Amino acid sequence: MQMDTAGQDMNEGKIPVSVAMVTHNEEANIAAALESVKDFEEIVVIDAFSDDRTVEICRQYMARVICHEWQGYARQKQMAVDQARGNWVLILDADERVTPGLKVEIIRIIQDDQGFSGFYIPRKNFFLGKWIRHSGWWPDNTLRLFKKDSGYIEPRKVHEKVVIEGRAGYLKGHLEHYTYRSIKSYMEKMENYSTLAANEMAEKGTPSRMSMVINPVFTFVKMYFLRRGFLDGWHGFVLAAGYGFYTFLKYAKAWEAGLKNRSRA
Repeated sequence: MQMDTAGQDMNEGKIPVSVAMVTHNEEANIAAALESVKDFEEIVVIDAFSDDRTVEICRQYMARVICHEWQGYARQKQMAVDQARGNWVLILDADERVTPGLKVEIIRIIQDDQGFSGFYIPRKNFFLGKWIRHSGWWPDNTLRLFKKDSGYIEPRKVHEKVVIEGRAGYLKGHLEHYTYRSIKSYMEKMENYSTLAANEMAEKGTPSRMSMVINPVFTFVKMYFLRRGFLDGWHGFVLAAGYGFYTFLKYAKAWEAGLKNRSRA
């Protein structure tokens, strides 16, 4: 593990929140994310030895960079939380931005502490250049702001989340999430996530073969019809179809892992 001394001193007059981030080759995204939180008290970045300009850009924004081999999403994020020195922590991905309205709200709720241990923040998701208003993608509330001594990252292989002790509130200001800028990146992420999800499922047992048939169809129907993805036009159809395929992949891969385990027994 390599530690960077940049940004070690807390800055007076800044928003009293530690921003926790994990990165690997994010030079296309990271500057905009850091720009949106440059007036926060501290930025901690756990970088998995990027070979592009990610670390250089982080240093330009006085982030405290710690280089560490990749241990999985949950472990990397927990490492960032552990390194944070503030009482409040905000988890931020490299393709996300803190909006001015959210920033004002964060300042207010910290000044007027009402006993909450954490807050859900809605995310405004952009897919292929369009804001997705349906499909289960809005408001997409996710718990990202929390008191360090009251929360931790759930140790999962994929779809990790913050778990807190105490009450959680809901903010109105939103994060902007610039996800999947191309079909290629969408499919690559689905491939990666399906492998991680399948490994997690396989540890609990082999799923039934019917789950490969029923669950992908249900996923598509839920996103496209029940969550009104059809109102997002072709973007909604592509999202629903992609998530249906992702669901098929994770169950198929878990089933394949079960076959391999039985053959070795």
